[in-house]
Amino acid sequence: HASTIGNHEFDNGIDNIAAQLSHAQFDLLNANYDLSNTSLNGLTKAHQIFEVNGISIGVFGLGIELEGLVSKDLYKETVYLNPIDVAKDQTRLLRETHGCDLVICLSHLGYHYRNEKVDDIKLAEQTHGIDLIIGGHTHTFLDQPTVHKNAKNENVIINQVGWAGINVGRIDFFLEDSNRWRTQGKSSQV
Repeated sequence: HASTIGNHEFDNGIDNIAAQLSHAQFDLLNANYDLSNTSLNGLTKAHQIFEVNGISIGVFGLGIELEGLVSKDLYKETVYLNPIDVAKDQTRLLRETHGCDLVICLSHLGYHYRNEKVDDIKLAEQTHGIDLIIGGHTHTFLDQPTVHKNAKNENVIINQVGWAGINVGRIDFFLEDSNRWRTQGKSSQV
């Protein structure tokens, strides 16, 4: 239903991304790139809300810092915004304004770095309100999702299933009578 932007989407330039979007049958989500001075202006969404069996699911996307990773002539005037700050804003908007029952972040930040660079684990630990982070970029193969505590000491599930479609991840959420989520998840080789 949705995808986010990774660094390799820029391999043939931002104008090519804009041209190819007319063929996509899904939304391209990214909340932490300011694309207003680019050919992608108006072609992406910060978030999307899906209604499934009476459950409101808010999904937003975050991308990796492009400077030093992608040639400037390929991403042009794309402005990178702090993903932690943006995630806090998106989560607040999805939870409080739109009343989402479940919030998912599609992340192309990377699973874990040993330095200060923002990754999925830091994102989980420094925010609250995100239930699931589906990650990419570092090609991390997780046999099963990991669980980390957020800023309010609540569980956040993080999953990444490698690269190249070798594995497919599946996470099932179950809403129990107490309005608390119970999950099951694993990765499977295709």
